[in-house]
Amino acid sequence: MLTLSLPADNLWAFAAVWLALATVAAFVARRLGLAAALVEILLGVLAGNLIGLRSTAWVDFIAGFGSIMLTFLAGAEIEPAVLRKQLRPSAVIGAISFFVPFLGAMAYAYFFAHWSVDASKIAGIAMSTTSVAVVYAVMVESRLAPTDFGQLILAACFITDLGTVIALGLLFANYNGWLVALVVAIAIAFVFVPKLLPPVFARTGRWISEPGMRLVFLIIVVLAAIATASKSEGVLPAYFLGLACAGFLFGNPDVARRLRSMTMGFLTPFYFLKAGTLVSFSAAVAGIGAIAAFFVVKVAAKCFGVFPAARAFQHPPKHAGYITLMMATGLTFGTISSLYGLTHHYITGAQYTTLVTVVILTAVVPTVIAQALFHPAEFVDPEDLGVP
Repeated sequence: MLTLSLPADNLWAFAAVWLALATVAAFVARRLGLAAALVEILLGVLAGNLIGLRSTAWVDFIAGFGSIMLTFLAGAEIEPAVLRKQLRPSAVIGAISFFVPFLGAMAYAYFFAHWSVDASKIAGIAMSTTSVAVVYAVMVESRLAPTDFGQLILAACFITDLGTVIALGLLFANYNGWLVALVVAIAIAFVFVPKLLPPVFARTGRWISEPGMRLVFLIIVVLAAIATASKSEGVLPAYFLGLACAGFLFGNPDVARRLRSMTMGFLTPFYFLKAGTLVSFSAAVAGIGAIAAFFVVKVAAKCFGVFPAARAFQHPPKHAGYITLMMATGLTFGTISSLYGLTHHYITGAQYTTLVTVVILTAVVPTVIAQALFHPAEFVDPEDLGVP
């Protein structure tokens, strides 16, 4: 393996390497029609294994803030009216999509792979996820996003990831006064922040200094600080705050666009590249059996739980299969929970490599099968039909 040998004090040289990888990832993702996050992880894997690229304190900060902002935007991705319209089927399908793989993967990790209790919890959380990023991109590219069928899938993904974030936040929290403070802070922010933001942005929207944006960042960071003090994770309050602010962001698309541009353009590439640098080729080869086993456990659990639930809501087998495969995808929250487990020493580097490799596989394999064999073309106008 080559080693990236730059002077230790040359901050800008290191920054140039990270930003070069982020830039290449954006062009490659666009060219291949893949999620940018997936390409960033893969480039991070290559850079970490081939040139020995490693994170630093400032990269850790940017990456951490990126994961929190990404979670905030994911919470704001579902329009409240859509969630209300699809509440019953999405709640049932989404809850089953979370609980069945969560329990299945956790049981496999503990009883068969002989992981520790905490490592098994991380495995269950990482395998329970869906990928809002992947599913949303597929819904848009397949022209399904405006349809009731596409909205059902997006809403169900939201419910699944809500379970994932809550589990990550509560299973490893300290049940003390700080946790009470976190719950109170989330409740206050959920109620009052959506009322505070409209007048602030209406009055200061033309100011170059963007005080409204700074206020959003401040609130998110304060909630993350309280979550960290309670030994929870900053993504938990960020997700709830995003859900609360969804109506405001849908009503102010320019604000939403600026937040997404800053988050996706600068912050999250550092997070996904860092996640990739922590994956070891040698550990992946050594753990190929565990990778295959966890992949089968996750996909089988999603099929066992989601397919019958979709059929119960009168979806024909082809449509139920498509829903099931979309719910079996994973990327963002699977990576976030795995990296959380590694940085807090709940899992080892080899276990992290196993989980993240499975997450990457589930971002690709179920999507390809769903689009090739189960795509519901009847929901799309013939002139708009364009299956990626």
